[in-house]
This record gives sequence, structure tokens and C-alpha cells, in this order.
Amino acid sequence: MPKQKTDDLLKLVASLNRAEKRHFRLFVKRNQQADADILFLQLFDILERTGEYDEAYLLKRIEGIKKSQLSNLKAHLYKQLLTSLRLLNRNKDEEITLRENLDYARILYNKGLYRQSLDILDKVKKRSIEVDSHTIALETAQFEKLIEGQYITRSIEGRAEELSKECDLLTQMISDSNAFSNLSLRLYGLYLKNGMVSSHEESEEVLAFFRDNLPTGDFDRLDFWGKVYYCQSYTWMHLMRQEFPLCYRYTQRWVELFRENPRMIEANAPLYLKGLHNHLANLFNMWQYDKFIGELHHLDLFPHQFDLTNNVNVAGLYHLYQFDHQIRRHYMEGTFSEGLGLVPQIMEVIEDNRYNWDHHRHMVFYYRIACLYFGSGDNDTAIDYLNLIINQRSPNYRSDIQAYARILSLICHFEMGNVQLVEYQVKSVYRFLSKVEHLQQTQQIIFRFLRRIPRIREEDLRDEFIKLKKRLDEVAKIPYESRPFTYLDIPSWLESKIEGVSVQEVIRRQFEENRQIA
Repeated sequence: MPKQKTDDLLKLVASLNRAEKRHFRLFVKRNQQADADILFLQLFDILERTGEYDEAYLLKRIEGIKKSQLSNLKAHLYKQLLTSLRLLNRNKDEEITLRENLDYARILYNKGLYRQSLDILDKVKKRSIEVDSHTIALETAQFEKLIEGQYITRSIEGRAEELSKECDLLTQMISDSNAFSNLSLRLYGLYLKNGMVSSHEESEEVLAFFRDNLPTGDFDRLDFWGKVYYCQSYTWMHLMRQEFPLCYRYTQRWVELFRENPRMIEANAPLYLKGLHNHLANLFNMWQYDKFIGELHHLDLFPHQFDLTNNVNVAGLYHLYQFDHQIRRHYMEGTFSEGLGLVPQIMEVIEDNRYNWDHHRHMVFYYRIACLYFGSGDNDTAIDYLNLIINQRSPNYRSDIQAYARILSLICHFEMGNVQLVEYQVKSVYRFLSKVEHLQQTQQIIFRFLRRIPRIREEDLRDEFIKLKKRLDEVAKIPYESRPFTYLDIPSWLESKIEGVSVQEVIRRQFEENRQIA
């Protein structure tokens, strides 16, 4: 078995919870001869206990095994584990149940029991349509056509015409849904690569891409999933163009689609969580605190709607979004020091990789954690987390986060008095931003200021901060130039320098003033 397959086996074994391990052992003993020589079970016990693949140790511990047999033994164990998990989860996942019944229909068909096969197919098709699982419904209808076309099983007049119309309708619904799914995925890929637009030209390019690829399907004629992908597509387009009120319209509709059909949350919890996550993120971008807290409460209640212990993927997404938006809440409230309590929990999850979060997720968390430390006044630790982003080997995603990590790093070094280091790093950061085409007027002004730092007398710094804030306030009125403040609240930092207080105090005061006005 190749190294990749061996790693996959180890990860699968490590992912099993206690109930799954117990079920697997019972499954093996029920389906194999009851003796101690079930080799793949011995292999499982060793891998489960040690957590690593040591070939020499395995050959020593498993009696009668040859080195040439190990590859087949690992492959057999992997297959048996998946079979066991499928049996255990068949009553917890609607699609597994539907496909299992399709298999039963195929078995009955192969035995020549056509009536029984059709009875099962009819039930599967009805249930598939109820849960908007139209790919399974189409597969079922095609199977019905096969049986009806070969055997005289029913005398219902017009049965052939009925099945043909069903297949045409299902095919059209799947096609429409797939078109929006494709557009949504392509837009999301564009967002991951470039983030939000930084100019009118970039905004027009996104809009042109969207219009060129927008399907012709009408929203009201789409199935449930088609409507969700429709909302996704518009969400990514408006988000990239920083049209947050328009984005809000589609994230809200995305979430409401699920809340109006609660059984769909059970059918595809990850897609509901993704919608809720984007809805919360957009409320944060619009600084709608009360609505944000209301939606965060919905997220807090999710474990009461869905059993997280049965689905690691859903549990991973829930905790990912929970951590993310708890940090955002501390940003809005100006409670950065309090938010640091989340850091050990987040880093524990990242380091033990229990949810298999990708590097993009890690990078976003490193930046958010760095902002928490910066806001609380711990610039040294903030730099440690920013370096985890800056020192990555040429990642080809979220160049916006990479850019602002470098800006924040410069500011942290300035705060720590590393003036010469700032002067040196300004040049490398300028080159990086020019290369990834994220150099905006706001950034140019900040760079020119930081470059002049060594020549500014200490007694003149406050006046320079006042001038810089005034210039940035004017520039922020220009479309797309306020974008840097989405990632880093530079005006609040400048105000803290002018007043001689912490960033945390400034943002906390602004939050309380806004609450009084509201």
C-alpha cells in the first residue's frame, strides 16, 4: 500500500470515536470466524493503540504475517472500516439510507423479483423528491425505466409517458441547480484568490465575470438546492464588490431558506452553517451589532438542533465559525484582552488537527489572533502570529490577508520601537504589495509615513499622527479605499496614539457611544 494510502488509513483510524471502534469490533466478530487470528483486526488494534505505522513492529506483533501481505491487509482493513461506518451511519444520513435501498432494489432485480424492486424504487423516488435529492430521484426513475422497458410488470396506461416526463423534469432541475452551483464555486475560488476588490476596474471585472456566467434559470422555478446556490452566487459577487447591504439581502435569504425548511438543516447542515457564517460576517462588515448578536445566538443554539457527536465534518464547521465570530464580537465590543481567552482553545484544535481545517482557515485564524493581541497591547505576540502568515511559502490564496498581515507587522514593530527594522521592512512590504497588485492610496500614505519615522522627532510625532489621521479620513471617503479598515482599524490606532491610550480603550469607547445612539 503506497505511503499516501497508509496515511489515509491512520487518519481514518484516528478519526473513530469510541462508539465507532466498538461497532467495528462487533461487526468484524459477527462477520468473521470467532478466533483470535483475524489479521486485519489485529492490525486495527495495533494502529489504534500506537497511532503510527511501524512495519517492523507489525511483523513482530502479528504472528504468521509476511511483509508481502501487509499491503493487502491494510487495504482490506480500510475497506472493512468504511463498510462498518456505512452500516453504523445508515440511519443518521438520509442519502446513505436512500442509496442502500437502491442497492436492495438492484439485488431484487437481479433475482428476477421485478415487482418487489419497483415497490422499493417507488418509495425511494418519493422520499428523494421530498428532500430535494433529485440526483437520486433521477437515478431511481432511470432504473424504473429499465425495468418497465424490459418486462411487462404493470398495466397502468401511460406509464412510459409518465416516467419520461419525470426524467425530463428531474434532469432540468438538476441542470439548473448545477449551473448555479458551478457559478458559486467559481466565484468563491475567485474570492479566495483575490479577496475583495480594491478598485473600480476590479469591481467591473467581477461584475462582468458574474454576468457572463450567470445562468438563465428563474429563482422561483429552482429546487431548494438551486435556490441556495443562487443566493451563494450573489453573495460572493456582492461581497467581493464590497456591496454589503446587497450581500445582506442574499445571505439572509440563504439562511431563511433553511429555517423555513428545518429538515433541510438535517439534510445538509454544512451548507446551512456556511450561510449563517456569511450572514454573520456581513453583519460584522456593516457593523450591525444587535443583528449580529441575534444571529450569533442562532449559531450558539445549533448543537441543540444537530447532534455534533455523529458528524465530525459538521462539528468542525460549527467550532470554526463559533471561534471566528466570537473573535469578531470582541472586535466590535473592544474587548480584545477578554478575547485572548479563545486563543488556547483555537490553537489546540489547529495543532491536534481534529477537524482537518485547511491552511486557509489556519491563516485567517492567525491573523484574527494577531489582531486580538495587537488590540490588547501585546505587539510582540501579535508579530509571532503574523510571522506564521508572512513566512508561508508562496501561498496562492487570500493575498489580501497576506498584505494586511505585513502592514500590521510594520505597525507592531513601530509600537515596539524597532524603528530601523520598520525602515528596512517597509521596502520589502512595498515590493510584495506591488507584486500582488494590492497597493492602494491608503497603503501608500501609511508607507510614506512609516518611511519617514526615523526622521521625525519624538516631540513632533503627535502632530504627525493627527495629520495622518486627517488624510486617511479623507481618503476613506473614496470608494474601495476604506477596504483596509475592514482588516485593520487604522483610524482607531491613530486615535489611540493621539490621545495616548490603548487601541482597546478607543474602540471600547466608540462601541459604547454607538450603543447609546442606537
